[in-house]
Order: sequence, then structure tokens, then C-alpha cells
Amino acid sequence: MEKGKISSLQMAFMMYPTIVATAMLGVPSITAKYAKTDLWLSPIFAALIGYLTVYIAYKLHKIFPKQTVFQFTEKIIGLIPGKILGFLLLFFYIQNTGIIVRDYAEFVVSSFLVNTPISVIMASMVLLCAFIVRGGIEVLGRAAELFVPVFIFPICIVILLLIPDFDFMNIFPVLGNGLMPPIKGAIVPGGWFSEFFLVIFLLPFLADMKKGMKSGMMTVFAVMMTLIVVNLLVLFVLGGTTPSKNYPLMNTSRYISIADFFEHVESAVMAVWIVGAFLKISVFYYVSALGTAQWLNLSDYRPVVWPMGILIVIFSFWSLPSSIDVNRNDIMAFPLQGILMQTIIPLILLAIAVLRKRKRKGTETS
Repeated sequence: MEKGKISSLQMAFMMYPTIVATAMLGVPSITAKYAKTDLWLSPIFAALIGYLTVYIAYKLHKIFPKQTVFQFTEKIIGLIPGKILGFLLLFFYIQNTGIIVRDYAEFVVSSFLVNTPISVIMASMVLLCAFIVRGGIEVLGRAAELFVPVFIFPICIVILLLIPDFDFMNIFPVLGNGLMPPIKGAIVPGGWFSEFFLVIFLLPFLADMKKGMKSGMMTVFAVMMTLIVVNLLVLFVLGGTTPSKNYPLMNTSRYISIADFFEHVESAVMAVWIVGAFLKISVFYYVSALGTAQWLNLSDYRPVVWPMGILIVIFSFWSLPSSIDVNRNDIMAFPLQGILMQTIIPLILLAIAVLRKRKRKGTETS
């Protein structure tokens, strides 16, 4: 079904913006509502979910090499329960791809293209992603390799330009109310870290499989460090007003003004967001198309790509009627859904697979 191969570095480049792109814009304000001045500690606790998820995905892959979750689920829990669980997981990914598209479009419309119909922005992005998904995993890997430096560079520039506006006293008191506030603040970003389960769809196509686990763990660490830096950046500039901002990173970039000449750097943040959203939507789109083909036992996933694109746009409208609902979903629904579908259920599948493997070995020995 997929003949292409990618390197472990390309997998890391695919996963990094898949997590960071949406997390760095809206999540700091959500985290600040719970963690207050300790919001920079929350990604450390949230990353534990990422490490666990990568470990689970890699162990499942070792037991069932060259298969994705839609294929080996049937072997672990049986044909009919496997098909039902596969459908639920597939529905989860298609729905969330639509929500990611909606998140992207809401940000662009509210911040920049206020007179452009949101349907045009969503449809144009999905159309662009459809071409790269049809190209296969190699094209997606090379695109990530090309665009990730473009994604990272403007963030570094924004951080350097904002240093004169930093108020380092905003970080105090550290752990003034104990560990519970940053732990509570870690629940929402924990949902984003659970998305590392997507590596289960990429591991079968790695050319250097031995580096798969290491690459996944290093990507989790890179995402954690990025979110810590972004949260500190927002805290040092906005301080106690962070929880009231929908897109705090965008608000901080508007503080940049050098000699009353170099201003309006928020366009660089938008560029970062568009590049990151493009890669994130493409990865989710690819997983949805590949998973649909595997669930239906098709010989190729490419005929599914265009119908899947239409379905994603439909879900982006149907799932959430307004920007308020989009924000509420990010806080209330997605973190719990993400951790359940991408960490807890795979952990249960891994436990069943390991127990069955040991039982089989015991039977053969006796």
C-alpha cells in the first residue's frame, strides 16, 4: 500500500511541527489558567505522556513489525472488536483533522484575513495538503525536512527581538502554591503530547529502524523544550494577563518595535503557524487516508485521498459551530480524548499482546 521509505530524522521533522504548531499558540494561555506563573513547568509533566506514548508505539511495532494499529488490533482482540476499535480510532483522527483545519482557519480569519470566508481558507489548505498526501510518505518526509527550519527560524528571531521587553520578575513566586497547579496545567498539553502515537503509522516505513525509538524520544524532548521556552517568553512579556489572551504568542510579537521602524513582526508568527499547520494537517490527513484504506482492506490508499479531503472539510464545519466551541473543545474534550485514544487504549493493547505472547511461549515450552 505504501512503498516509500523515510529516515528517522525525517520522522522527527514530521512529528515536531505536528505537536508544536498548534500547541505553541493557544495552549500557553490555557495552561496559565491553571498553573499561573508556573506555566513553564507544565510541559515537563506533560512530556511524560509523550515519552510513554512513544514507548508504547515502539513496543507495539516491535511485536507487529510492518503493521499499523488498524492492522494489528484485529490480531490482538479479534476481528469484530478490532474492526470496532479501528473505526473509533479512525473517526477520532478524521474528526481531529477537521478540528485542526478549523483551528488554523479561525486563527487566520480572526488575526489577519478578516473579510475572507473561512470556507475558502479551509478548502485551500486541505487541497494543498491533498497533493502532498497523494505523493506518499517520502514526499511528506522531504517536505518536513525542507519546512521545519523555516518553521523554527522565525521563532528564534522573535525571541531575540523580545528580550528588551522581558520582565524576569514575572516568574516569581516559583511553585508558590505547590506542584498541583503546574500538574493541572499539564493536562491540556498532555493531550498534544499523546499525538506522538502517530509514530505507529510512520515506524513501518523507516529505513533505519534501529534509530526509531531514539528519534521519537528526542522529538518529545525537543517539543518539551520548545513549549517551555514559548511559555517563558509569554510569561516574561505578558505576565499575569496571559490567561486572558487567546493567542498569547501573537500578542507578545506585537510588542516588538525597534527604532519605530521594525514593527508588525506578527506576520512572521502567522508564517510560522501556516507552515506548521500545513505539516500537521498533512500528517493527520495521511494517517486518516492510510488508516481508512487499511480498515477497508484496500490495496491502495490514494483513491481515498480526495473523498477524505471533502470529509475533513465537512467535519471542520460540523464538529464545532463557532470559535468559542473550538476553544472549549481544546480545553475540555481533546486532552481527555487524545490521552484515552492514543495512550491508554494502546497501553491496554500492548499489555494484552505481551500477555498473549508469553502465554504462547509457555505453551510451546511445555
